[in-house]
Amino acid sequence: MFRALARASAALGPQAAGWVRNMASHQLLVAPPKALLKPLSIPNRLLLGPGPSNLAPRILVAGGLQMIGHMHKEMFQIMDEIKQGIQYVFQTKNPLTLAISGSGHCALEAALFNLLEPGDSFLVGANGIWGQRAADIGERIGAQVHPMIKDPGGHYTLQDVEEGLARHKPVLLFLTQGESSSGVLQPLDGYGALCHRYQCLLLVDSVASLGGVPIYMDQQGIDVLYSGSQKVLNAPPGTSLISFSDKAKNKIYSRKTKPVSFYLDMKWLANIWGCDDQPRIYHHTTPVISLYSLRESLALMAEQGLENSWRQHREATAYLQERLQGLGLQLFVKDPAIRLPTVTTVAAPTGYNWRDIVTYVMDNFDIEITGGLGPSLGKVLRIGLLGCNATRENVDRVIHALQEALQHCPRSKL
Repeated sequence: MFRALARASAALGPQAAGWVRNMASHQLLVAPPKALLKPLSIPNRLLLGPGPSNLAPRILVAGGLQMIGHMHKEMFQIMDEIKQGIQYVFQTKNPLTLAISGSGHCALEAALFNLLEPGDSFLVGANGIWGQRAADIGERIGAQVHPMIKDPGGHYTLQDVEEGLARHKPVLLFLTQGESSSGVLQPLDGYGALCHRYQCLLLVDSVASLGGVPIYMDQQGIDVLYSGSQKVLNAPPGTSLISFSDKAKNKIYSRKTKPVSFYLDMKWLANIWGCDDQPRIYHHTTPVISLYSLRESLALMAEQGLENSWRQHREATAYLQERLQGLGLQLFVKDPAIRLPTVTTVAAPTGYNWRDIVTYVMDNFDIEITGGLGPSLGKVLRIGLLGCNATRENVDRVIHALQEALQHCPRSKL
């Protein structure tokens, strides 16, 4: 190969000859990985954990389409259609609505980086891992963080929130609508109006709930709402959805300091997503193929209709909970009114190591279920019915797998 390069360099002149000599001046120390010389192999697995979920066939097709440039007019058209889809699933008319090039965690950081400044008072509903993460991020920004801590399975009443608002006078309250680590559905009616009486903005995480339960951003007075692509929307992980009310936008645009992240600076993102009525300026290279998939996932939701999707999840999860109780398992969330319809939590069966159950179901049935996360670790098993996976057939499959696991897994004192 190097002889051929040398011959070519003679024809290209002294500059190219020097380039070839430089290319050949060191030996390769790392050989091509043998694993990468084999075909890629992916198991055919039913994902019934809290996410990611299996991709819908149409979304798989979208992910195989050819690239176009991220600044092409056709790409801007796709981005505009995504914005309209987000406005539909969020039920909002907010102009500042867009997708983030990153997972739901990235959307949470985008919200907090842009809304909070050092010294701001930040009230956090921490009844699971996502509130814990929000508090951690707030501390890193330099905000005065005030966690309202509840054990897994708990939720926040209007009285809980008003006490926190009156005591800490926050500029922002964080609540998780679908706490996937514990299976709790947080009520939202009245919380936005309450926050606004105290001059506080309401930020809601709907990553595990969007599309599975009702949410009405504008009517419920939610100032910032975000979600992820990989749950009910059945799209690949790596993009997230976010929207800001005019009140939240005013907070961003009247900041005294720049956001700590350039990548997630909402003024820049608003421009590239066409939210500020100005010519679009390059900010970062958006994940074009992932945006194709997100567009198709929102199109599927629009075709099905939000109310039909909510009904599908409510009915499939009611059937799942009935079958689980038929196995003698105990639902972790006692109050049916606050059980999350997308992720059901079961109290870890006494006498078993929960890891054995999860492993048995995976190894013998190619079905993913998971254990707890954060404060619910070791306390629960989690079963997700997300989007196209929310069917009675899938419920029957996982119940059969669990039944066998309970029969064959060794009893343990753990």
